[in-house]
Amino acid sequence: MSMTLFFDFTVDKVNNTINIKREFAGNRALVWDCYTKSEILDQWWMPLPWKSRTKSMDFREGGRWHYAAVGPNNEEHWSITSYVKIETQKLFLASDAFGDADGNINPAMPQSKWTMSFSDVGKNTLVHGVMQFPNLAQLEQTIAMGFKEGLIMAMQNLDTMLVKWQSV
Repeated sequence: MSMTLFFDFTVDKVNNTINIKREFAGNRALVWDCYTKSEILDQWWMPLPWKSRTKSMDFREGGRWHYAAVGPNNEEHWSITSYVKIETQKLFLASDAFGDADGNINPAMPQSKWTMSFSDVGKNTLVHGVMQFPNLAQLEQTIAMGFKEGLIMAMQNLDTMLVKWQSV
C-alpha cells in the first residue's frame, strides 16, 4: 500500500525562519509520543546511518533533552533542546543548540527556537514546526549543514516505524 503524506519545507530568509509541515500516518497521541519520548526519538531522529543517543531527557517546561548524533564511526555531535512551553498533544516550544557531552552550548554553532504544533488530519497527524533563528547567518549555516536532507531522512525513519507499529 502506497500513500502520499503531505510535506512542505519553506525557508524564509527575510524572517530567519524555516517552516516545516509534515503529515504522519498515525494518530496524534502516537506521533506526539514519537517526538517527546527519548526511547522513541532515539529510534528515528537521525538520518541513517547516524543514530540518536539520549544522555538525559526531562520533557517538561524548564526541562531539556541532551543527546548525541552518533555517526557510523562512533563520532558524536551533541545537542541540547530546552523546553519552554508544553501543551500536551498540541504543541511545544523549545530552544535548540549544539553543545558538548557535558551539556554546554557551543556559541559558534547555530541556535534556534522551535515551535512544534500537532493537529489531526483525518486519521493522520500534521506536525508543523517553525524554526526561528537569531540571524540570517545561522539560518544559512543550518541549511548548508544539510538540515533539510537529514530531516527528510529522519522523517522517513519515523514513517517506517509507524507502519510497523500499526501493522502489529
